Amino acid sequence: MTQGFRAVLFDLDGTLADTLADLANAINHTLTALGCPTHPLAAYRYFIGDGVRDLCLRALPADRQHLADDAQRLMRAHYDAHCFDETRLYPGILELVAALHQRGLKLAVLSNKPDVFTKRMIEYYFRPSPFDIVRGQIAKVPLKPDPTAARQIAEELGVPPIQWLYLGDTNTDMRTACNAGMYAVGVLWGFRERVELVESGAQRVIAKPEDVLQLL
Repeated sequence: MTQGFRAVLFDLDGTLADTLADLANAINHTLTALGCPTHPLAAYRYFIGDGVRDLCLRALPADRQHLADDAQRLMRAHYDAHCFDETRLYPGILELVAALHQRGLKLAVLSNKPDVFTKRMIEYYFRPSPFDIVRGQIAKVPLKPDPTAARQIAEELGVPPIQWLYLGDTNTDMRTACNAGMYAVGVLWGFRERVELVESGAQRVIAKPEDVLQLL
């Protein structure tokens, strides 16, 4: 059914690692510092995925949107000190990535998380890193679901988009994969539900990391 994949592109938050609690704690700490109400952990499943600024805007009250710049600064400072407090790789991820690497596939990470945090997290959890490219939000490159960054990674690694399998857990990821011409695979162990993934273009939806191997 699927064949010819030579590369796999991973989202980070909600796909490789469960970062929800540390991100929520950083934003709630920021909201408290700014005199704003906080949110329950579950709410952050739908706030996360489109970059730090959108995360802050979604968390701030409607009448406090002007505090977005301050919120980003405070959030990043807190997250920098606490990003590994509760974050963990999902069960089976290390084994999956090792298996893919052993098979000789090109591997990359693309996140809307700031580039410095994206690289720091991969370096912390994968030693040595099996990824050929690790990229987060960088200046002058639009965030997902714009396909620019995904296509740049494909070009840099010399693998055409049609031969990439893209794993992600949100509508943003599925739209990115479709926009880039990659095979969109939604994962159910992350932050969102099956219906969102399917409606956003997922060509397959999987329940466990090892299910990826059946697609190759």
